[in-house]
Amino acid sequence: MNRFIRGRRLAGLATAVLLAAAPVTARAQDFINILTGGTSGVYYPMGVALSKIYGEKIPNVRPTVQATKASVENLVLLQQGRGELAFTLGDSLDAAWKGDEEAGFKTPLKKLRGITAIYPNYVQIVAAKDSGIKTLADLKGKRLSVGAPKSGTELNARAILAAAGITYKDLGKIEYLPFAESVELMKNRQLDATLQSAGLGVASIRDLAASVEIVVVEVPKAVIDKAGPPFVSAPIPANTYGGQTADVNTAAVVNYLVTHEGVKEETVYQMTKNIFENLGEIGAAHSAGKSIKLESALEGLPVPLHPGAARYLREKGLKVGS
Repeated sequence: MNRFIRGRRLAGLATAVLLAAAPVTARAQDFINILTGGTSGVYYPMGVALSKIYGEKIPNVRPTVQATKASVENLVLLQQGRGELAFTLGDSLDAAWKGDEEAGFKTPLKKLRGITAIYPNYVQIVAAKDSGIKTLADLKGKRLSVGAPKSGTELNARAILAAAGITYKDLGKIEYLPFAESVELMKNRQLDATLQSAGLGVASIRDLAASVEIVVVEVPKAVIDKAGPPFVSAPIPANTYGGQTADVNTAAVVNYLVTHEGVKEETVYQMTKNIFENLGEIGAAHSAGKSIKLESALEGLPVPLHPGAARYLREKGLKVGS
């Protein structure tokens, strides 16, 4: 009897030890939640590609992809520790670091850390041909979608329209909608134009151009110069979208991948390394990924570099501050 009880106690103890050990194994995994944007934009497919790369190439990580309202929401979530990697526009990142309340940041987000510059976003203003819109001035009195409220796209819209002397009050109707929803309203003739800040060849505008005759509206260099940094002048090449037969000048602003100070150095090192060692896969996920270059990694970064990213970039010969 005593031997039986002793055996049961030993078995129970062994089970308890196994159960106690199980959570330790789970905790040994590093979670990498990738904060992207709407599913019809550029951030999301690139985030999915990164998730696949990280899952295959980095030991003991569990990557996930979260669709969001993009830049502003992503940065707030990072500050709260609710993500490990995020896509963002440069002007949103700068506003977050400074605590620009008008841009959606009540206090400076000082936990943010940079990983790398990736590709430029282009401010793409696309109108239905039958709307009669050919120039920025023609937007007055028309129905325009400017992106989700206080998203990176909407912050770009405010800046560019203001530089052109146009306020939201000058528009006939304004909608604060993500890319795909904007396109659906245009197809149904409920909107005249959409402003989308995204990489070239964004799926939503390609979809629109396949259904409706479009005009890609120029943002003149004089307007971009008035808007000032971080905007630069850049062309949307001819035939980027169906029916667009000539280059169209517009404003561009750099995108970044960022993290927060609480993510382990080794994890960020591996995340950075596997971006630059798998550019082919990222470029295959979206053509914007083909613009990511190691030599441009530090271009205009408005927040401190994470030590993990700094270690990798230093190893690759980039001049990184101490």
